Amino acid sequence: KSPLIPHGSKLKVVITSKSGEILYRISPWAKYVVRENNNVNYDWIHWAPEDPYKFKHSRPKKPRSLRIYESHVGISSHEGKIASYKHFTSNVLPRIKDLGYNCIQLMAIMEHAYYASFGYQITSFFAASSRYGTPEELKELVDTAHSMGIVVLLDVVHSHASKNSEDGLNMFDGTDSCYFHSGPRGTHDLWDSRLFIYSSWEVLRFLLSNIRWWLEEYCFDGFRFDGVTSMLYHHHGMGQGFSGDYNEYFGLQVDEDALIYLMLANHLAHTLYPDSITIAEDVSGMPALCSPTSQGGGGFDYRLAMAIPDKWIQLLKEFKDEDWNMGNIVYTLTN
Repeated sequence: KSPLIPHGSKLKVVITSKSGEILYRISPWAKYVVRENNNVNYDWIHWAPEDPYKFKHSRPKKPRSLRIYESHVGISSHEGKIASYKHFTSNVLPRIKDLGYNCIQLMAIMEHAYYASFGYQITSFFAASSRYGTPEELKELVDTAHSMGIVVLLDVVHSHASKNSEDGLNMFDGTDSCYFHSGPRGTHDLWDSRLFIYSSWEVLRFLLSNIRWWLEEYCFDGFRFDGVTSMLYHHHGMGQGFSGDYNEYFGLQVDEDALIYLMLANHLAHTLYPDSITIAEDVSGMPALCSPTSQGGGGFDYRLAMAIPDKWIQLLKEFKDEDWNMGNIVYTLTN
């Protein structure tokens, strides 16, 4: 029996807006989108292969001590081109294994129209980037890593979304408030992107189902949540120098809806897969971010304190060895 919609078919969602305008959109749940030839926008391709990839290897046990190799498939080749999932599987994974790493964090996997955004301006949240190959080839990459005993984390971007409307979520129903806050609160000034309305049931359903999708469809072992500082505060961390004073973390500046979303996401991931690993990329040092949700904490396993690598880069780039300020280094390491 042939499928109702053949594999590889091009699809569109057609919406009549409140003002009567006809809108052509890509489904927010599209599994595969491609940019053909010199097209500016992505096309939604129905992905339902007759012989889908079947995982052969079980997930590795959660390591007691993580040694994470942060990687980007596209820039993993020495050649001047965008590398593929297959290239990464064959050439990079064995090297990561030989170097003694037990975990990789894959960046720029969720589909993004603007390659130079390094994967941080997401247009299709359920689609693995077609730049590097097919969804089946990404599954093979994850499965091969598991065969080597390597845990695979996805860099998940739920802190903001691309402003694209033709092939993104922005203005999906013709209004600025379908997935995002309406008005100024819905735009991140520094990133020029849209900000989710985490108090909306439908937005929560969308983002939480996205977490489950990557865990179950691609067998990822957990997530590095990007831009957590931006989510936690109405000021998004802009112009703030966090000193550790509790007044900075507990007050009206905290976006409680976003904090609750992060707690829900962690609860979901750890309930479905108790061995799953979640990491918060947070520069603010929000107290209890890595305490269990059962204790009222954020529920993360680890916090990636971005201020520390930033400090090393600053020291190497801007200071001579003899000008290093040990007091300032200790302050950065302990905050």
